[in-house]
Amino acid sequence: MSLRHDSHSAVAPGRPGSGIFPDSPLGENVEGIPSGRDVEWEPLVDYRRNGVSETTIHGAVAWSHGDEVIHSFGGNVLCYGRSMMKPFMLKAFVDELDNETNWEQKAISVASHNGDSEHVAAAQSLLSESEWGLMLTPLDVPLIQFGRQVRRPRRWYHTCSGEHAAILKGCRLKGWNRAGYTLPHHEVFKSYMQTLRGFLGEEWQPLRIAKDGCGLPTVSNTVNELARTYAGLVRQKNDDWIWEAMIRHPDLIGGFNRLDSTIIKAGEGKVIAKEGADGLLGMAIEHPDYPKGLGVVVKVAHGWNSQATWYIARAILGVLGIELRNPYPLHRQKAFIVPGVVPSNLIEILETIPTWDEWDPDSDRWHYEIDTSGDEF
Repeated sequence: MSLRHDSHSAVAPGRPGSGIFPDSPLGENVEGIPSGRDVEWEPLVDYRRNGVSETTIHGAVAWSHGDEVIHSFGGNVLCYGRSMMKPFMLKAFVDELDNETNWEQKAISVASHNGDSEHVAAAQSLLSESEWGLMLTPLDVPLIQFGRQVRRPRRWYHTCSGEHAAILKGCRLKGWNRAGYTLPHHEVFKSYMQTLRGFLGEEWQPLRIAKDGCGLPTVSNTVNELARTYAGLVRQKNDDWIWEAMIRHPDLIGGFNRLDSTIIKAGEGKVIAKEGADGLLGMAIEHPDYPKGLGVVVKVAHGWNSQATWYIARAILGVLGIELRNPYPLHRQKAFIVPGVVPSNLIEILETIPTWDEWDPDSDRWHYEIDTSGDEF
């Protein structure tokens, strides 16, 4: 039996477009590449209404002390690093951009920003107006629009516009051809691969290379590998400007009430964090108990969930003595953290970190016992 497409479909079997689409809606099995169905995801957060779990958020967490993965929960999932890897993509240009950019421009180069006016201004300032036409970010609108604003889609609103502008500037300063800068055969991607091998070993090879939402290449990594790279950011914090740029201007990295921006501010110079689609959070943490650098990566199975990831980040940072506030009030169930998000020696501390505050409503139950055994029921 073959796929049943509409008779006019250009992607039906035998039609010109069929070769670029999957052969089955059930998905194909590729040796060595587990699908999400094969991964033993673990619960990370569950939301309970009056004690009964209503929603459970699954995912995976990895902790790496230097190159040693010291804790892994939810499986060593294979995924794409996406925007979480911008600090590594920009490593190719740290020398060229050092004296040619200010701190705001440096910060926006590794950002996944909301598209607010300050974000757009910082990104645009990286290029002369005559160079703006080289930008290949997709047309987009701001991530957060207050009130009834409806903006016309523009490339500068795209969350990755700062990175693209910085890459174009870096290519000009390096003397690299700026045409095709988003393609996997360009020097930008080749340099990115060398950067990753500096953290993961010269023999490392990605199992898959894909096109990210902004058009740049993204490579597959396991969650453990991603944690190792983030631990490496701690070791290299004084080697270039990336760490300092992120802690100088945390609100340029994400924006108002974004998780990574809030984590950076809470860390007071000891933590940098970066969100990544889809469902990724990376944290590089300088901590006396982890002298080789601590990298922690969270992957949420179903994709981005800022509130659940925020609770997980609060738990992880909290056991390390770093206080991240709770997210904004829940309007329904209470959130509970699964102990496995931290190593076993830290669970006792985890039990002291609440996932609620006094402003949280307690409206999912009545405050008296309900007896359903009588005749009236």
